[in-house]
Amino acid sequence: MDDAAMKDTLEKLEKRGWTVSSDPEAISKTFEFKDFTRAFGWMTMVATRAEKIGHHPDWSNSYNKVDVSLTTHDSGGLTDKDLRLAKMMDQLA
Repeated sequence: MDDAAMKDTLEKLEKRGWTVSSDPEAISKTFEFKDFTRAFGWMTMVATRAEKIGHHPDWSNSYNKVDVSLTTHDSGGLTDKDLRLAKMMDQLA
């Protein structure tokens, strides 16, 4: 993904509640669900898809909230893998 496309995608993600940090370079968001079962079910759906594409989120769950941070550790920052995974997470939520 070229710089212009990445910038455009990041702007769209920010409009959907994602925040961008620079140290480390990552995007993050808190997803909130009706209850624990729905939060955990969403995590399960994301986990199976993340495993298939070989890109895994840093996340934590507390009752109905899931805090997510995405970065590509082996690349030292954001890549299109993170942006695609964020979009997929939004779609599944």
